[in-house]
Amino acid sequence: MMKCFEKLVRDFITSSLPASMDPLQFAYRHNRSTDDAIAHLLHTALTNLDKRRGNYVKMLFVDYSSAFNTIIPSLLTTKLEDLGLHTSLCDWISNFLTDRPQSVRVGNCASSTLTLNTGAPQGCVLSPLLYSLYTYDCTATSSSTIIIKFADDTVVMGLISDNDERVYLEEIIHLENWCQENNLLLKISKTKELIVDCSKKQERHYQPVRISGTTVERVDSFRYLGVHISQDLSWSRHTNSLAKKARQRLYHLRCLRDFRLPSKVLRNFYTCTIESILTGNITVWFGNSTKQERQALQRVVRSAERITHTELPDLQTIYYKRCQTKARRIVKDPTHPNNRLFSLLRSGKRFRSLKTKTERLKSSLFPQAIRALNQGN
Repeated sequence: MMKCFEKLVRDFITSSLPASMDPLQFAYRHNRSTDDAIAHLLHTALTNLDKRRGNYVKMLFVDYSSAFNTIIPSLLTTKLEDLGLHTSLCDWISNFLTDRPQSVRVGNCASSTLTLNTGAPQGCVLSPLLYSLYTYDCTATSSSTIIIKFADDTVVMGLISDNDERVYLEEIIHLENWCQENNLLLKISKTKELIVDCSKKQERHYQPVRISGTTVERVDSFRYLGVHISQDLSWSRHTNSLAKKARQRLYHLRCLRDFRLPSKVLRNFYTCTIESILTGNITVWFGNSTKQERQALQRVVRSAERITHTELPDLQTIYYKRCQTKARRIVKDPTHPNNRLFSLLRSGKRFRSLKTKTERLKSSLFPQAIRALNQGN
């Protein structure tokens, strides 16, 4: 019963939030998802690289230590009131998070009860939303930096021009100070930096990032919201990972076939356990993947067709339909951070194509979505 009540409170809070909230917080917002966060990150990076020769992008993937357990109820209440939520609702949330008894039971043994006055309960329906609201004021302070958030998954992006990284480094210092003020602890050992630089003619000496005197590790790729992002923005590592994982699931599909289950059941199993892997965030990466990478993934689909003896949708068709669907949703949502990319031509019948210099940006989500939307119309 408490879970149901929490869902009602969550829906009420979501409906009461102002439209002026940070648009780059993609978690628990209407018409927002992980692929929106990834697409915005990649489009911003590619646009900066496309804008001027010599530009590059630095991404700091931030990891917090026990983020949900560090929420201070009194500070959260103040932030909720600033967002315009009713005082009685803020008081209920504060009461919900304070004086919480907690104990650990293993078998027939139980630990002594401990009263907690910080953090949000583990497994609570409200906890992720409350954390997102707790960090709503963590925003970039400069036009050459952006902070993209999906709950506690945070990325600080520096759009570097003329080898000037000062603003990016100052933004990280500002984030560190903000964390101290809000009782959040950065986990430096799991915080990583990724540099995207397509310039091959000049050697650069990138300035290291230091947090609390410790140098942040620089990596060649990072798994962000289920997608492997590489320093050259290629998708070979990601597609190889998907193909390997999907092929492993084919074994279970063959076992079900050997039990002589109906084709309808086999297809449902394929859709839920294999196709869901192959098409996860597909609008983000499929357009820029190579022909060989697409064929490797499509071979998994053909293997599943032979096992189930049914025709299955190919990945290209799924990608095209999802691009159309996402484009329509963004166009209808003026608060979406990428809504401005879909502008109509003077005729009012077709959308304007994005001006791009490189093939990589031309094949990314938003140009592809604009083409799909125009063809659909």
